[in-house]
Amino acid sequence: MSTSPLGNPVWAALSGPQASFAEQKGQVLRYPVDVSPFLAVPDHPDEHVWHDIADLVGPGATAVVVGSVGTPPPDGWTVTGEIAGVQMDGTGIAAVPDPEAVRLTAADVPEMLDLVARTEPGPFLQKTVTLGTYLGIRRNGALVAMAGERIRPPGWTEISAVCTDPAFRGHGLAARLVLAVAAGILERGDRPFLHAAATNTGAIRLYEKLGFRLSRAMTFGIYRTPGR
Repeated sequence: MSTSPLGNPVWAALSGPQASFAEQKGQVLRYPVDVSPFLAVPDHPDEHVWHDIADLVGPGATAVVVGSVGTPPPDGWTVTGEIAGVQMDGTGIAAVPDPEAVRLTAADVPEMLDLVARTEPGPFLQKTVTLGTYLGIRRNGALVAMAGERIRPPGWTEISAVCTDPAFRGHGLAARLVLAVAAGILERGDRPFLHAAATNTGAIRLYEKLGFRLSRAMTFGIYRTPGR
C-alpha cells in the first residue's frame, strides 16, 4: 500500500490531525456516528480486524470502510454495498476565495441537512460541520450551494459535501465554492484532495476542469455486522 497519507486517508486522519474525533476498538478507528460514518483499519490488519469492527459498531449495525480490509467478512456479515470511487489530487489548482461565500456554522446545520437531502452529495450528518470549514452561497436568504472540509490526513484536507440546489445549477456555484474551500486549505499549508463515485462522471469532469487530477481508485465498503 502507498506510504502517502492518502493511501489510507481515514486512518491517517484519525491517528493524526483528527485524533480528537477518533473512537477506537483494538486496531479499528472511526468518527463519532453523528460526525461521519467512516471507519478505518490499519494498512496491515491482523485476523482479529473483523471482530474489532463488530465490537466498535455493535450488533446489526453498518460499518462504512474506506479502502480494503484485506480479507472478506466472516460468516454472519452482510455486504450491503461496495462503491467504486476515485481519489483526486488538487495540488496546484488555481484556488481563489469567493466574496459571496459565507462561513456556515452549527446554526446553519438544519438548512445544510435539507440541501444535502435534496442533492445527495454523500454523507453529511448533524455534526459533520465540526470537521472543518464549510462555505455556502445564499440567494434571497436561502442556502443554495455549499462545500466544506472533511477528512484531514497529515498535510492534506478533503473537500466534501459539494452540492447545489437543482434550481440554481448551471451557474458555476459549486466550482466557485470548491475553489474557495481549496484557497483556505492552501492558506494554512495543506493540499486539497477529494473523492467522487466513479460513476459520477459529471462531477469528475468538473473537478478535472478545475485542475484536480485522478490519482487512484478507491473502494467504499458497506458492511452490516451480525445481529445478536
